[in-house]
Amino acid sequence: MIHEDFFGRLSSRIPRRTSYEELRRSFAWALPETYNIGVDACDRHAWDAGRIAIIHDREDGTAEKWTFRELKEASDRFANALGGLGVERGERVAVLLSQRPELAVAHIAAYKMGAVAVPLFALFGEDALRYRLADSGARVVVTDEAHLEVASDLRRELPALEHVVLVDGEGAGAERFDDLLARASRRFEPVATAPDDPAIIIYTSGTTGPPKGALHGHRILPGHLPGVSLPHELAPRPGDMFWTPADWAWIGGLFDVLFPALHWGLPVLSCRMGRFDPERAFDLMERWGVKNVFLPPTALKMMRAVEHPRERWDIELESLACGGEPLGEETLEWGREELGLTINEFYGQTECNLIVSNCSSVMEVKPGSMGRAVPGHEVAVIDACGDVLGPGEVGEVAVRRPDPAMMIGYWNNEEATEEKFAGGWMKTGDLASMDEEGYFRFVGREDDVINSSGYRIGPTEIEETLVRHPRVLMAAAVGKPDEVRGQVVKAFVVTRGGGGDESLAEELKELVRGKLGAHEYPREVEFVSELPLTTTGKIRRNVLRERESEKKSVR
Repeated sequence: MIHEDFFGRLSSRIPRRTSYEELRRSFAWALPETYNIGVDACDRHAWDAGRIAIIHDREDGTAEKWTFRELKEASDRFANALGGLGVERGERVAVLLSQRPELAVAHIAAYKMGAVAVPLFALFGEDALRYRLADSGARVVVTDEAHLEVASDLRRELPALEHVVLVDGEGAGAERFDDLLARASRRFEPVATAPDDPAIIIYTSGTTGPPKGALHGHRILPGHLPGVSLPHELAPRPGDMFWTPADWAWIGGLFDVLFPALHWGLPVLSCRMGRFDPERAFDLMERWGVKNVFLPPTALKMMRAVEHPRERWDIELESLACGGEPLGEETLEWGREELGLTINEFYGQTECNLIVSNCSSVMEVKPGSMGRAVPGHEVAVIDACGDVLGPGEVGEVAVRRPDPAMMIGYWNNEEATEEKFAGGWMKTGDLASMDEEGYFRFVGREDDVINSSGYRIGPTEIEETLVRHPRVLMAAAVGKPDEVRGQVVKAFVVTRGGGGDESLAEELKELVRGKLGAHEYPREVEFVSELPLTTTGKIRRNVLRERESEKKSVR
């Protein structure tokens, strides 16, 4: 049976075999006047003393389990501790940690006291951290011993940053997390926040230009629930357990997995995996009986290289969701053959996430399509004037406002906020088309489109075609400057086992020419050991384009 708390008026009696059309018709948002992420995702489950919230695999053969009750007590104590450090409602608390229970405690405490969480990726360098800490004006940073030196240096440099809290080890001038909890009261009354009150600033991954801080209200969690439920085959179900290798510093880790699962009272697997290891991922899923997985595209492609996983591991996945880069037909078929399920691709971005999705139990999953609009979200393809385009026409993906999953705006950047909207639409900057049934097909970022001899060519179809070749693991297509055609298509290819020769390059050119046409085939193929990626696993085509432009300038 489908769960009722999409935070919309959706009957819990709708059978699981319902249709997509019925889900759309039955849905209506129903946000309460007072809503707090910390209370919703933690406190309301704490009555059950034994209910597990987080299982933390330490990767050394040991693990720790946190119940919702333990999570509540720790977050209450930490909220009091933050107040003792001078943090007030609306002030920013930065969290510089990888997956671990203390990260969840810090977020929940910040939400319950009305502060604003600022998640920071643990692999950021000093410049990236300086920019985000300075821009957000964070008063406290919660981190670990590995980041003590850089955090301490930045505290001396940034006037607003007053405190460093260490969750492990100790250091001069830093507060110890455990000591703060031990001294703080276990009684805390959460602030009565509204859905629109600021809760979190998530900085964009910054594929082009400086990163912008997307400021979201507490409504971000209920706004995500339909978009998490759909690709996970109408979750939640009894026995569900969520895991993702995506870092909990990003919207995908936090609001595609961690907080929706906690909202539903389900356990989440936590593991600090330094470098993604596909075999280690299968080990984790088998050991803990993971049922629901969100995999970034790069992780999914690496797992495809593992042969016959179900013969080596006893895994029983109920759902596998993927978002960030389009899935090709080959990857879809691999999921069905090797994992025994249909991978549900979804779409969204930091500013408004999980707005389009597939769900194989309620709709046909079409290869190459990122799905249909999630119930509760109005999504369209628009032209430069903000007018909705017809079926098959390529334009910019846009979301109608207001929308609970949509950001309030960019932090400290009114100009960028204004540019993001056109009338009643939030523009995504992504190009796509929509067919008569409402399925969206991704074309590429607006600046990724290749202009060659008057043709506008999206890189996605070329990349999907290239990975059909049995020797190709990953591929990226970009426009290379050309004096005659303006641009020509160049492909960068990562092969299984590495390397490649002219013979393979010609095979790949002919493969694209035969499947897509003579105007789209790559006139040049370069074999590389790896592709430049964002920290969330998306291909940085802008880096490849810049390299080609620099080569032309040198020549």
